[in-house]
Amino acid sequence: MVTGRTPRVVSRSLRVIGEYLCTWRKLRKLTIAQVADRAGIGVNTVKRLESGHGATLENTLRVARALGVLDVITEALDPYASDVGRLRSEENLPQRVRPRRTL
Repeated sequence: MVTGRTPRVVSRSLRVIGEYLCTWRKLRKLTIAQVADRAGIGVNTVKRLESGHGATLENTLRVARALGVLDVITEALDPYASDVGRLRSEENLPQRVRPRRTL
């Protein structure tokens, strides 16, 4: 497992995603406690997520589901919705990808 400092771009994304989830919660007029209850997680986990400190992917998706935006996240990650995915959609993808040998 790789450890170390979190890259800045990842920290920024954690902060932005937290802000967005917080905004969704407020648009839905839900309290942090209500979201935590609906997601089946602790209040502190929702607070950490909203403040940009992150949470596990599962807990993030639980919160997204509780806020009704899970499908949006799932669709955003669809590789065939990207330009590269559309261009390569007819290709057979390999079962495994191995690093190329260097000489």
